[in-house]
Amino acid sequence: MLERIHLAIVREVDRQGSLTAAAATLCLTQSALSHAMKKLELQLGTAIWLREGRALRPTQAGEYLLAVANRVLPQLDVAEERLQQYGQGERGTLRIGMECHPCYQWLLKVVAPYLAKWPDVDVDVKQKFQFGGIGALFGFEIDLLVTPDPLFKPGLRFEPVFDYEQVLVVGASHPLASAAYVKPAQLTPEVLITYPVAPERLDVYNQFLMPAGITPKRHKTIETTDIMLQMVASGRGVAALPRWLVEEYADKLEIVPVRLGRHGLAKQIFLGGREAEMDVDYLKSFIDFARQPAREKPRKA
Repeated sequence: MLERIHLAIVREVDRQGSLTAAAATLCLTQSALSHAMKKLELQLGTAIWLREGRALRPTQAGEYLLAVANRVLPQLDVAEERLQQYGQGERGTLRIGMECHPCYQWLLKVVAPYLAKWPDVDVDVKQKFQFGGIGALFGFEIDLLVTPDPLFKPGLRFEPVFDYEQVLVVGASHPLASAAYVKPAQLTPEVLITYPVAPERLDVYNQFLMPAGITPKRHKTIETTDIMLQMVASGRGVAALPRWLVEEYADKLEIVPVRLGRHGLAKQIFLGGREAEMDVDYLKSFIDFARQPAREKPRKA
């Protein structure tokens, strides 16, 4: 009774705003589109839209059908693409979403050997998912999510692939550069530079400063890691970043990593994906590459 074309019509009418525009997008005549929907309404015994002048307003049933269309159609599109790839002996594109700003450099080290092993798989990295990657996974916009803060939801699986330590980064001449570790109160007079993410989602805030009731003198956001560390090296502020990343820049810039608290701030990078696909050969292989031991482990005092 309910067919894919019905879902496509409902979605396109919502997108285009009219039956005429939706019909053109779907390569249908308006009469064919209208006939298909009238027939469905008769079969279901409920209206999908109500007319208000020239505009169409979805009924409660129409709103529900639109929600189903927005959820199901992307899944069908991905399924068809995958099946065609299998039929042609291809594997297509591995789409990776990033919820970890400094992880891009780490990811490059994983991608290079992975591409060498999987010549039939392309990799596309999407960095727009700033703490919105769960929706991107459910919406089939990405296949894997790189995140330090997994949200364990039914239908998703997250695999830990890399342990690291979050540290404070200061200039080599900064008074804290020689400290064994830093206490929250010592950041009170500092300008704290971070990526443009809400403070409550930043580890230095939610796991270090906020529990102690401390706020820095000023919070400044910068999108680019290189510029952020240049600012730190020139004494314009301090930052909180993974130790492995700081040590990569330490040869080029006069910066020093300092432990956050006596015991440090240990973190993990996770790769998350849809449960039903996590054992697909080329996804599983990427996770294996990400777990290879040439990665820094959090250091002990």
